[in-house]
Amino acid sequence: QVQLVESGGGLVQAGGSLSLSCAASGRTFGGYSMVWFRQAPGKEREFVAHIRWVGELTDYSESVRGRFTISRDRDKKMLYLQMNSLKPEDTAVYYCAARYDVIPSHNAGDYDYWGQGTQVTVSS
Repeated sequence: QVQLVESGGGLVQAGGSLSLSCAASGRTFGGYSMVWFRQAPGKEREFVAHIRWVGELTDYSESVRGRFTISRDRDKKMLYLQMNSLKPEDTAVYYCAARYDVIPSHNAGDYDYWGQGTQVTVSS
């Protein structure tokens, strides 16, 4: 059974940085895609960033490209999201998710495994 557990959220001022982590367990993840989504109050869950468990291909939403960086440590089974130049509109619950497919998808319904989420709040 795949388990994903996020950590690292918190409160930060606009322009600041935060780093999120997601601990993955339950199986080997070769062939998997790992992603970050976020959901703000009253809004749909939104794609943020994608990385393959094996390989260097990454994909970002337009709203975070150039500010956020997704990475993973295969040995530690960890997924990360480094967030710089944060804006109030980045405020949301951030989720890591996974699916057995290397093709990037921006559709939350395509992902089978989800963490519980971690709150990120950016004050103006």
